Amino acid sequence: METRDILRNLREKNNLTQEQLAEHLQVTRQAISRWETGETQPNTDTLKLLSQVFNVSINTLLGSPRQLICQCCGMPLNEDSLISREPDGNYNEDYCKWCYTDGNFVYQSKDSLLDYLIKNMPNPNNTDEETRRIQFDSYLSQLKYWK
Repeated sequence: METRDILRNLREKNNLTQEQLAEHLQVTRQAISRWETGETQPNTDTLKLLSQVFNVSINTLLGSPRQLICQCCGMPLNEDSLISREPDGNYNEDYCKWCYTDGNFVYQSKDSLLDYLIKNMPNPNNTDEETRRIQFDSYLSQLKYWK
């Protein structure tokens, strides 16, 4: 789905007219109309406001053009409900809600995350703990938080 369709659907789902949304965002009704026809797109600051108004991530507003993964644990963030939030309520699309909560990182060291993964992740091949730790560490080391 394209941004124009997403914006129109969210506006209608929230029972807002173009005029009401425009007033809330402090833009013109014509701006809303141009976004919904695909003539133009909202700028970055307006996307942030739309994210707050509709309680969805910017990635969702843009039609999910990129596959988000938590930059701490590597979990796919394929639903907005999995994405962390800043203390002000804005989405932080870099982290899942379990690794980053209320503006704080849950795992202060990679070893603490590795311990959690070893204990809680399925091990269908019965791989020994040291091999699993090495595998997890290799993957985590590629993520932004652990670089």
